Amino acid sequence: MMKTAITITARMKSTRLPLKVLRLINNNPLLEHLINRLKKSELADMIILCTSTNPGDEILTDYAQKLSINSFRGDEDDVLKRLYDAAVANSIDFIVSTTADNPLTDPNYIDKIFRRFKDTNADYITIQNLPLGTFSYGVKITALKHVIKHKKETDTEIWGSYFANSPTFKKEIIMAETTLNHPEYRLTVDTPEDFALIKEIYKQLQSKEEIFSLNDVITLLSNNPNLLNINKNSVQKRGPEIHFLD
Repeated sequence: MMKTAITITARMKSTRLPLKVLRLINNNPLLEHLINRLKKSELADMIILCTSTNPGDEILTDYAQKLSINSFRGDEDDVLKRLYDAAVANSIDFIVSTTADNPLTDPNYIDKIFRRFKDTNADYITIQNLPLGTFSYGVKITALKHVIKHKKETDTEIWGSYFANSPTFKKEIIMAETTLNHPEYRLTVDTPEDFALIKEIYKQLQSKEEIFSLNDVITLLSNNPNLLNINKNSVQKRGPEIHFLD
């Protein structure tokens, strides 16, 4: 039987917003909000926090233990290798990859990825038209191994193009349902302004025992479009041009 996992790529290093993954929202770190949301997935066999061997990242593995999820420490810069090594160490066949700076990642669409993989055995599964910072990527570990073997770069923080732009892999796309079709919304955390928006969303939507839905977020922003002005000047980092070995 295929074994699956949700991976969380996390490091303490951040140039635009230092120590962002442990910044507090409603008295809990951003990372904890993400983990609690990911635990709503019904189809993942485990959640693995994937951080680096840098001593400064040890606090993240301690936090994973506190929240009762698995952790793995690997390559500092080569995120793809870190994910692969984490999967191998835990006998995982397919991962859904998330990052710690996306606390509004939708667990329902994570389960849609797992279901699509079960139906198609695809190498790479993406979601289109959800807000930035709420979607995930599904990758089969055999495909991940192939990319690691053939890529030239060692810094793979932004890595989707290795799969999306390659004719080698079987790819599937899941489209966002109409009510959630807002790719223009920026709900990731990479700048102080991004963090301010996410903090405001949590302030308005979160009660003590509730994990609010992405639909709740979309409704809030649709009814209060002025909130989107908070981070309107934040610019998404572009991924590097990728190369494969001949």
